[in-house]
Amino acid sequence: MYKLSIATSYTNPEERMDPWKEALECYEDLADEVVRSGENWPYEFEWDYIGKVFNESYEKADGDWVIRMDLDYFFHEKDFKKIRSRLEENFDKPAVAFPKMQFFTPDRCTLKTNIVIAYNKKNFPEIKLNGGGDLCLPTMNGKEILPNDVPIFSDIYLWNYDSMFKTKEVISSDRARFARAWFRYFNDWGEAEGENEEIAFQTWFNMIEKRYKKHKTKIDLSMHPKYIQDKIRNLEENQFGFDAFGLKDKYHKSIYSKFLNRK
Repeated sequence: MYKLSIATSYTNPEERMDPWKEALECYEDLADEVVRSGENWPYEFEWDYIGKVFNESYEKADGDWVIRMDLDYFFHEKDFKKIRSRLEENFDKPAVAFPKMQFFTPDRCTLKTNIVIAYNKKNFPEIKLNGGGDLCLPTMNGKEILPNDVPIFSDIYLWNYDSMFKTKEVISSDRARFARAWFRYFNDWGEAEGENEEIAFQTWFNMIEKRYKKHKTKIDLSMHPKYIQDKIRNLEENQFGFDAFGLKDKYHKSIYSKFLNRK
């Protein structure tokens, strides 16, 4: 039997309103160990620091396979056995990819992309997390590992809750400080985000609005991973996932208001 690790990172997860307790419970049930990094992440940082933090938890992991998870990533408990058996069947591959199912509100989603997050550390020790535009995607011998290069477990979804549990204030602060980190490293503002929180939030919201129109697949509360259902049920009106800051009523009539607790 091989050892499976999950590597993740977080800084002030309670303050940043990450679903960290729920995520860690999910990870601990799936994996043999959970390795964390980023506890001392500075508020202002250089962009390449992201990849360094990701690599820190990855390098500390002792697993034969290592899955790198953000705190808004979940697997469904019904897929745990399948994940472990499929990984065991692919020890000749450097990595595998999963389809990412993205949520802004809990009643609907879209399949955004396939993402390479599971790495065969035992047989391919040369894998690093330093590639792509974000400088934190997997590479092997300096070449980025793309989804088309590896097996895709197309029937096992990665549930991505994005900024669902965050308030406008938390999102604004995060988007602005990440934009400043990008500017310090690349000397441009990327997708027009700026150091001003209001500008950074509005740029993000414009992007979200375009994407939310594509969220066509309806999901009932009972279909979500068990770890996150209570947190969804207790969404407050000031949290993004309650109604996507008004986008739900603009583009999608909700089916989920019946299972949100209104106080």
